[in-house]
Amino acid sequence: MSDEQPGNDTPDPLESFDEIIAEETDRDPDLAVIEAGSRTLRTQGGPPQADVPARPEDPALDRALREVETELASRWGETKLEPSVTRIAALMDVLGEPQRTYPSIHITGTNGKTSTARMIEALLGAFELRTGRYTSPHVQSVTERISLDGAPISAERFIETYQDIKPYIEMVDASQEFRLSFFEVLTGMAYAAFADAPVDVAVVEVGMGGSWDATNVIDGDVAVITPIGLDHTDRLGETPEQIAVEKSGIIKPDATVIMAQQPVDAAQVLLKKAVEENATVAREGLEFGVVDRQVAVGGQLVTLRGLGGEYPEVYLPLHGAHQAHNAAVALAAVEAFFGVGAERAQPLDIDTVRKAFASVSSPGRLEVVRRSPTVVLDAAHNPAGAEAAAEAVREAFDFSRLIGVVGASADKNVRGLLEAFEPLFAEVVITQNSSHRAMDADELAAVAVEVFGEDRVQVEPRLPEALEAAITLAEEEGEFAGGGVLVTGSVITVGEARLLLGKG
Repeated sequence: MSDEQPGNDTPDPLESFDEIIAEETDRDPDLAVIEAGSRTLRTQGGPPQADVPARPEDPALDRALREVETELASRWGETKLEPSVTRIAALMDVLGEPQRTYPSIHITGTNGKTSTARMIEALLGAFELRTGRYTSPHVQSVTERISLDGAPISAERFIETYQDIKPYIEMVDASQEFRLSFFEVLTGMAYAAFADAPVDVAVVEVGMGGSWDATNVIDGDVAVITPIGLDHTDRLGETPEQIAVEKSGIIKPDATVIMAQQPVDAAQVLLKKAVEENATVAREGLEFGVVDRQVAVGGQLVTLRGLGGEYPEVYLPLHGAHQAHNAAVALAAVEAFFGVGAERAQPLDIDTVRKAFASVSSPGRLEVVRRSPTVVLDAAHNPAGAEAAAEAVREAFDFSRLIGVVGASADKNVRGLLEAFEPLFAEVVITQNSSHRAMDADELAAVAVEVFGEDRVQVEPRLPEALEAAITLAEEEGEFAGGGVLVTGSVITVGEARLLLGKG
């Protein structure tokens, strides 16, 4: 399948639609039509950009980036928190409030935030707005977290931004009881980089929670709430209702709230907060949603209902029902940003919407990184995410035997995660990533044995050996038997596996 974009010497891909179908004479006619639609729409969207940057090739630049990374790593990590926006507010003050120089779309929730942010970014960019996107955590490189115009910030610009605001960081450090954390400094860098660009709109994902998250010094014109589930319960609360209280903190006066489907108790909290802030609410399943979806090659074809009407036959190159719902949320958020459904009745241009969604990628989210056997990466790290990933794998892949490679963080509900994958995995290889947060492989294996049984669990503490073991197990099915490997449990595990398998 060609990834070339249509040019002066290349026929319009839509004109070759019938030709592509004719090539599929040995396939089910309906599947042939779906595949043809996928291929032509994917060509329209153009080749995906490099979402995960490699290390700089220039040794001096690589050294300079490592020095910045070392300085950032010397600060409080993302799991050590002092719930307050006092320090980040002080940094914004001495920087001249850069986050006030552009409108923003603020995203919180438990699962789907990064994918939704990427879809929002793609849509805004397709409508010729200059975008800044701030997401976390990163898959491989810290520079991924800050994107301009749909691409990760360059290593040079990342270093320059850090050096530019470093004196102000030190000034705030000296005036506060605690130094700025790793995440607070990165947030300050993102907001400064967006103002310097300058961007037309910032798409900002919270790090954790909402009300006291470092990102929450912006007043988002649109507040997006993706599905709320149980994660970070030691910090956010033990029920969806308690967690929703923290996440509702991003809802600001007179904003528009785009709310994915939520547990009833969480929805009640969010709606109450919206009323208090005089915010307008659009709810998935009522004001917008997914009308139809069909599995397609490399993703799915969806029909979405937005705030301004229906958007039929949109190709989304991502797998799973959860990504279709993320797409509906992203579309509604962009419609709200443009005033669709409030100030204007007509929907967004359908061709532009189709082109934007066809260009979307989300590294580490059911991403295929190898064939024969197929190796898929998914960053699911909590039970809800694992259940969504497992359902999507069943739908999108025809594995006769699937081997899991699982490396998780010690602070996660690993039993719930493993139980979600148990019906899917023939065997599981337990491992651990290089992070200090990683759960010890033997400790994780003890839980896995309780879930899978001893005969289905193998332990390989080092990830390279775990990948090799899993691929060997998958190959036992034979070259054409449909064995596969799913690497999951943590964004860090997925990122390290991605590097080992030659991506980035």
